[in-house]
Amino acid sequence: MIAVRRAFQCVHTAAAAPRLTRFSLKAPKFVEVEFANRIVYNLSAEYLRIHSPAVDGKMRSIGGEKVIFGRRYVGIMSAEPIGNYGVRIVFDDLHKTGIYTWDYLYHLGSNKFSLMRNYISTLKKHGLSRDPSRRK
Repeated sequence: MIAVRRAFQCVHTAAAAPRLTRFSLKAPKFVEVEFANRIVYNLSAEYLRIHSPAVDGKMRSIGGEKVIFGRRYVGIMSAEPIGNYGVRIVFDDLHKTGIYTWDYLYHLGSNKFSLMRNYISTLKKHGLSRDPSRRK
């Protein structure tokens, strides 16, 4: 039931997403996006990285949950436009396979606090950290 509700929320948010009017890369820390309804979202590199729409080899699947951890200090190296519908963001941990559509960026912006709160709760539940592991 929870999965169905989440899928509905994503579809509902995407359907209601206004047109993107500005995308500004503030490398390496964040991107700023503005939509036709004049709402501006600042999305941090860490936040974008942990919510990448791509499957990533640097994550753990714990109990069926996708958990990316240790990305507190990740940075954005570049952003490449993909058609007229999205952007590919290249991170300094070399992750670059996710395409962030304008609708998905709107979803991330409008749900930023609850998504981040859920992410931190998931990390705590599994004994993981936002901080990168120390090298030996």
